[in-house]
Amino acid sequence: MLEDPEVWKDQDKGAGLLKESAELKKEVALLVDLKKKISDARELIELLKEGETKELEQQVDSLEDLLTKTELQVFLAGKYDKGNAILTITAGAGGQDAQDWTTMLHRMYTRYADKKEWKTKEISYSQGEAGADGRNGTKQVTFEVEGRYAYGLLRREAGVHRLVRISPFSTKGLRHTSFASLEVLPVLKLADEKDIVIGPDDIKVDTFHSSGPGGQYVNKRETAIRVTHISTGIVVASQTQRSLQKNKDKALEMLAAKLYERKKEEEQKEIASLRGERKSIEWGSQVRSYVLQPYQLVKDHRTQTEIGNVEAVLDGDLDIFIESEVKVAA
Repeated sequence: MLEDPEVWKDQDKGAGLLKESAELKKEVALLVDLKKKISDARELIELLKEGETKELEQQVDSLEDLLTKTELQVFLAGKYDKGNAILTITAGAGGQDAQDWTTMLHRMYTRYADKKEWKTKEISYSQGEAGADGRNGTKQVTFEVEGRYAYGLLRREAGVHRLVRISPFSTKGLRHTSFASLEVLPVLKLADEKDIVIGPDDIKVDTFHSSGPGGQYVNKRETAIRVTHISTGIVVASQTQRSLQKNKDKALEMLAAKLYERKKEEEQKEIASLRGERKSIEWGSQVRSYVLQPYQLVKDHRTQTEIGNVEAVLDGDLDIFIESEVKVAA
């Protein structure tokens, strides 16, 4: 199919098919590797001499790792699970501490994506207030995670995340609790959802100057877009694309995803499957707690999974939590 010149008359379509082909080849290679490792382990057991177990143990460890990867793919069978994800992190209760916590969470999920060899791209950014040390936190950040199974793996991370630590903004060195919420949406196209129609009279479009911490993606021209869906009040924004039209296209893409979620909730099907249960960003609503003082612990309140190496988790080591979430939900 990819050899057909007709396919490449539409470059975007051809590139998409080429990417899909490469991902399918990876999945086939994974299954072939799994089959081979199972066969090798069986042969090794038959030839094993008493006391010589080291090679078998290595085979078993390798097989377990491969089985885990394959098992997760079986669980991720949702409509958009194989696709990309859009994450929005919003500072909640906690003032500057919450804004700093939002920045930390942004870094955590970016590092997780790096470990998966996924790409991330910022869509919109709202800078927080400057602290006494001159650092700026984040009021809200929206970014896209591009990679195979990005949405399927990340969608259950949605919810309120709670941080307990000695506040770097407290002159008295007091312990503070901060909150930030994470929303996870699938990347979808309006053409894929025939029941979702967004007409020009359904939305209000505002333009504004891009804002952020600086860098090449912050335009001085008024190219940022804010789209308000009039009947539902849903608001989305995009400010880092190269043109006004591209920002509008990205904003409409996010709006479509939010309307898709709303539609499913109204039909009482796949309730909270995209973003998780809506909760206020405050005490008693968290899905996971990250405690730095008076002890070190990260605990997921849904799966009861916990780990004491907080630094590793904040550096993007999230597999233990995400794998538990996927299996429990299945």
